[in-house]
Amino acid sequence: MNTTTRRPLIAGNWKMNLDHLQSIAFLQKLEWALKDANHDYGAVEVAVFPPFTDLRSVQTLVSADKYEIAFGGQDLSAHDSGAYTGEISGAFLSALGAGYVIIGHSERRQYHGETDELVAAKVAAAHKHGLVPVICVGETAEDLEEHGPSAVPVAQLRTALGGAEQGKEVVVAYEPVWAIGSGQAATAEQAEQVCAALRPVVAELLGEEAGESTRVLYGGSVKSGNIAGFMRQPNVDGALVGGASLQLEEFSAIVRYQKHVV
Repeated sequence: MNTTTRRPLIAGNWKMNLDHLQSIAFLQKLEWALKDANHDYGAVEVAVFPPFTDLRSVQTLVSADKYEIAFGGQDLSAHDSGAYTGEISGAFLSALGAGYVIIGHSERRQYHGETDELVAAKVAAAHKHGLVPVICVGETAEDLEEHGPSAVPVAQLRTALGGAEQGKEVVVAYEPVWAIGSGQAATAEQAEQVCAALRPVVAELLGEEAGESTRVLYGGSVKSGNIAGFMRQPNVDGALVGGASLQLEEFSAIVRYQKHVV
């Protein structure tokens, strides 16, 4: 497999943290830290996913100061517009210059009852509005015990890709629910096992070229101390970082993982 064609992506999911003023301060510091370290965005892409109320501030800063950091929404509606109080249209995200949107995060599935079918509808909405969906899949500890390591994520992805438009980009994020926020990350070998099972699903449903080029991320208690191990795996192309993405030095160290890959 030729992994050289896939540019690694380190994505920071801020979840429900940082107001719009805090987001400006954090993003400025992150940009400065990476600039001081001579970070090559062409070698490793960086993206952040702030709360919706921060996005206009982030867009203004990125645009005015010409940051190379990408940004996206943490969710979107399956609908374009209408009587859907509290929902956010992909058209709104696209108008703000967002490049990405997280879809199907385990917290959305757990707390908001999102189904695989709804995730597929949201993937379709993302593509309709020119956004790259970051499709989250993962299993609980119970799923792992009952079905084994890759059965549930593979089934989730198979349904989600039913909403994908042929020829359009997707990113897949494998986030074992049992590892998120637990401090107990999957081993690099566990992550590789599942990511290696997800890639053929993309190839089957979106074509061989998409299977080869689609970036598959790992997420779940990612830190600067374990990122290098994940990135050595042939089918892990980056990370979706939660808590550590709110810690400036830690997140910038994760972005610069190539400095400590041996």
